[in-house]
Amino acid sequence: MDSLERPFGDVTWRKAARRLVPYLGLLYFVNYLDRVNIGFAGPAGLSKELSLTATAFGFASGIFFIGYLILEVPSNLALHRFGARRWIARIMISWGVIATAIAFVPNATVLIILRFLLGVAEAGFFPGIILYLTYWFPARYRARMVAWFMVAIPISSAIGATVSALLIRHGDGVFGLAGWRFMFLVEGVPAILLAFVTWFFLTDRPTDAKWLTPQEGKWMQDQLDAERAATEREHHWPLRKALTNRRIIGLAFVYFGNVYGLYALGFFLPSIIAGFQKQFGTTFSIVERGLITAVPYVLGGIAMVFWARHGDRTGERVWHVALPMIVGGVAIPVALYLGSPFAVMVAVSITAIGICCALPTFWALPSTFLAGTAAAGGIALINSLGNVSGFAAPYITGGLEDLTGSQKTGLWVVGAVMIAGALLAIALKAAPGENGRGKNATSGVLTGQDDT
Repeated sequence: MDSLERPFGDVTWRKAARRLVPYLGLLYFVNYLDRVNIGFAGPAGLSKELSLTATAFGFASGIFFIGYLILEVPSNLALHRFGARRWIARIMISWGVIATAIAFVPNATVLIILRFLLGVAEAGFFPGIILYLTYWFPARYRARMVAWFMVAIPISSAIGATVSALLIRHGDGVFGLAGWRFMFLVEGVPAILLAFVTWFFLTDRPTDAKWLTPQEGKWMQDQLDAERAATEREHHWPLRKALTNRRIIGLAFVYFGNVYGLYALGFFLPSIIAGFQKQFGTTFSIVERGLITAVPYVLGGIAMVFWARHGDRTGERVWHVALPMIVGGVAIPVALYLGSPFAVMVAVSITAIGICCALPTFWALPSTFLAGTAAAGGIALINSLGNVSGFAAPYITGGLEDLTGSQKTGLWVVGAVMIAGALLAIALKAAPGENGRGKNATSGVLTGQDDT
């Protein structure tokens, strides 16, 4: 009988999930919104007031990820050492202060500096949460837990688009600020407030949780420790290997491909919708544009949860990552060749669904062969290198728009990068097998790759 089912069974894991995952999702909602709300501010006055070209706007949007890259691995190792509760609270205060300060930028140079510092402040948050979930949930539940956590991305893009639009519209003139400045001010404050809640709400390990019985906490910790020990015995990945092995670099590029699509869509979808007036002769208010922006992400969020559950149920990981990336990569460049706003949004929605479906199952891949400190370093390295796309996607997309006068070329690049990442995921398989060869998590078939 499955050891995860006795003596407490699924009920205990669900108890932990109900306590932790909604709150972690709330934190990520605030985090992701503060990261991408510049996309709503750009066409709402920021670009005009600060005299930003499309290239400069893309650079200001993407410079966040350079600071993010520099401190990602050290931050996650610090979280592993000092505990998630303390470290996540520290990150949130830092990013909240800087996110709020963006409301007062006087020029493009200060905007770029603050966006860079925002990346420095946020470094370690997302991989820290992914690592934290491995402290609480075994592999069989992990993709769906990550999915429920990451559903904050489409929610923040959906609700956040509407909320940001309303703040821009109704906040214009409040405190003497332009509407886009008021939006930054309001949306930065929740991170500061939630930092104090985090300090008291989160628990580092099951055995420390007062809301579990001592027997439940010990049983959960024993299950997780046994799984972690088995992973370490099978794969023998120390920290140094996790930071230098080409399989980790390969997974980082897979993630790069998917996140390239995510951030290109996140930063430029509001501009694409604003361009419907010129392209199709349709006019939408700023609130209507926010609601239209929300549609692809709502659909993506729903699909994400069901796709991750299917991946957990079947145990298959590779095609649950690659297939939605391929579908999304094919759909996105087609969008701007279609003949109506509705058709464009159908293609964009398919892309958003593909991107969202690939994300949670991807993070089940490294945890199949990384544990402990190696997991802290490896997950952070994958996330940091993959998130270079957060700089590259808006900068390249904006640069190609300035160069060609159209968004079409940039979106062809988005599709190509996503498909390349999907093909690499298929080539890598799920985990290294014996003698370093790639192994599919479901079938155990060796790929013949050398990962040593």
